[in-house]
Amino acid sequence: MIFKRLSVQEKDFDPSAEVKAMTTGRPDIGAVCQFTGLMRGDRDTVAMTLEHYPGMTEKQLRTLMDDACARWPLTGCCLIHRYGRLIPGDQIVLVITTSPHRDAAFDSCHFLMDWLKTQAPFWKCEETSQGDKKWVESRDTDTAAARHWDTQDGKRATRRLLGSR
Repeated sequence: MIFKRLSVQEKDFDPSAEVKAMTTGRPDIGAVCQFTGLMRGDRDTVAMTLEHYPGMTEKQLRTLMDDACARWPLTGCCLIHRYGRLIPGDQIVLVITTSPHRDAAFDSCHFLMDWLKTQAPFWKCEETSQGDKKWVESRDTDTAAARHWDTQDGKRATRRLLGSR
């Protein structure tokens, strides 16, 4: 049985509690991979507001999770993404994958983050210390990273180049 948790929420989350909920009583889990994304700031960026379209966002994220579960032998998949106004250092996104083996946990977590950066319907508006606001465009590097997963076997092309199984 695959544990799945998806949440698009304004409130903060507790990564440790999420891992515990996924792994308690599950002796079939041999690997947990977790990624927590934080709001990055510089001396000029003071906040970022994330907006989304409820219903559409959850549907897209559920499809993404289902794809990861179909590509790898996962025992669990958790995806939490925040919206609203965030300041540097705030947690934005949490991805946790569990599997009997580490390669599946690592690869699926990496896959989910690469696709979240390009396919998740969130809109980001940065606020600067001068009071300016600007909408953030997607980066070509994020799109290129997501394209690495477009292989027949679903594995990341660079992992094969490194000689990984």
